[in-house]
Amino acid sequence: MNETAIDGWGDASEVTEKLIGSWSFNRLIEGQATMQGTATFTPVDEASLAYREQGHLKLLDGTELETEREYIFSNSNGGFAVFFKENPRRLFHEISLSASVGGALSGSAGHLCNLDNYQSSYTFLADGRFVVRHVVSGPRKDYTMTTTYTRVS
Repeated sequence: MNETAIDGWGDASEVTEKLIGSWSFNRLIEGQATMQGTATFTPVDEASLAYREQGHLKLLDGTELETEREYIFSNSNGGFAVFFKENPRRLFHEISLSASVGGALSGSAGHLCNLDNYQSSYTFLADGRFVVRHVVSGPRKDYTMTTTYTRVS
């Protein structure tokens, strides 16, 4: 088996193409909040996707907020790069994917934002779902956020 190919997601270079469409997500921000919502990946050009999420965030104190976030995902060799939706684009991180235990594709990367460190991992599961985990630490931020995405039929 190709080291970067998984049934369902295909080769690592195919992942962004297979993200196109709508996804529901559940997010846990450990010790702080939960969130449910929808995310869409829409082609921008032949190498990039616009990511937009909208959701309902519920803080532990009961406060509820409507939220949204946008990124640009671009194909890269063996994975993808994630950019903040700004002009000009600014890199958040670049993910190189490889086959991992349990029939998944996975990759990770770091990003330093001022003095806060983001360690992010993406896991594309054999069942078609994917999970994004950010572990954030620093003088201003300290949390782990895990989001599980499921394709909307």
